[in-house]
Amino acid sequence: MDIQELYETYFPTVYRYLLSLSQNQHIAEEITQETFFKALQKIDSFDGSCNIRTWLCQIGKNAYFDYLRRHKKLSSWEEAPDQLSDQNLELDYEQAENRRFLHRILHDLPDPYKEVFMLRTFGELPFKEISELFGKSESWSKMTYLRAKKKIQEAIENEKNQL
Repeated sequence: MDIQELYETYFPTVYRYLLSLSQNQHIAEEITQETFFKALQKIDSFDGSCNIRTWLCQIGKNAYFDYLRRHKKLSSWEEAPDQLSDQNLELDYEQAENRRFLHRILHDLPDPYKEVFMLRTFGELPFKEISELFGKSESWSKMTYLRAKKKIQEAIENEKNQL
């Protein structure tokens, strides 16, 4: 498979994965490009011991963490404030508050729950690929995802009870 075919085949998957991590389209696009550049440099070292999609996502994950270190960002959740439309400002504000609330819950979720939940929900990765990324079993990734959902539900309930 040549690099162009590799890029065209796996770009959407790598981009969605990085978007799930960064929650920012521009950052995800930039790091996806960097991922394929690094993959091109390291293609000879790919030994086929894992799925190429998993290999690319791992390169992307490392590139994203490098990006965070370079930009000294501990989290990308608080980046650009939501843009509110002039139409129905109240509804837009409520939706923005709900997104911030969910982002805060996800941000506070401990690893690996946070990452597994984001990979599955936002990155739309199958459990098999998630398990390959972590070097764990598929059942581990399913259980971790279910526990993450439970922790999120508990956090939402706790928030409701405090109101």
